[in-house]
Amino acid sequence: MSAADLVSRPTRNLFRTLMTGSTYGEIDRAFQDEGFAPSTTCTYEDSSVRRTRTQEYLETVDWTDPSHVTRVLRVFEWLLHGFEAPYTDRFLNSLRRDGYLIDKDTGHITPASPQFTVVSLANLKDPSAIREHLDRIQRAVIDDPALAIGSAKELIESTAKVILTELGRPINEKAKLPALAREAQEALGLHPTSRIPGPDSSDPVRKILGSVSGIVDGLAELRNKGYGTGHGQATARTGLRSRHAHLAVNASLTWCQLILDTLADPEAPRRKTP
Repeated sequence: MSAADLVSRPTRNLFRTLMTGSTYGEIDRAFQDEGFAPSTTCTYEDSSVRRTRTQEYLETVDWTDPSHVTRVLRVFEWLLHGFEAPYTDRFLNSLRRDGYLIDKDTGHITPASPQFTVVSLANLKDPSAIREHLDRIQRAVIDDPALAIGSAKELIESTAKVILTELGRPINEKAKLPALAREAQEALGLHPTSRIPGPDSSDPVRKILGSVSGIVDGLAELRNKGYGTGHGQATARTGLRSRHAHLAVNASLTWCQLILDTLADPEAPRRKTP
């Protein structure tokens, strides 16, 4: 799967194959109900008009856009409703490898970890490093908690460096993660010690920012104690579960989302700095 694609091409192809068991009208209705129109330039050829029609819709999905993917996941759920398990196993297993959870009772499909909105990354000159970490996290969060924790730490590190680069600030390559994250927050006027007019310097927001800053310290320590990849281990990591990975990943995403949204916000604190 491309680092930019949120659902892999093999998964999409498996879904297209499954649509042999649907109808032309049901395919139209499911995609159109979610706001998708078929491609008028699709060159895909198939003996099945249902598979061809499915491909026409799949080609109009922006697979890098979380909002598009959320809508198409609902299409998947609707069109697969009532299909017997053995028939859908390969497709659902492929979705799981892409980083999605499937509720066995309802068929509801959700990402194993949150994704940044397109707006958060849209203004970055080069978001490729951030996308790469997100892709790695999404694949690891369930089956490889140590890799997910290590990647969550690296996601914060890359995001901090991207912010400093975007703002034309120097990067100390020898700086530890907490120091690097602090530099990024201070550059954006988001550190709890910042004093900028507006809600960002109010006591409640400063308390929250203090907690957000603590995310970085805790995550760095968790990884450094051997619960995340990046350091060789003398013994196995015992007791590490996917819930620990979810904790670390969701915490890192909270920090990064705040940082990226603040960079993109024209009314952000840094723009009010004298």
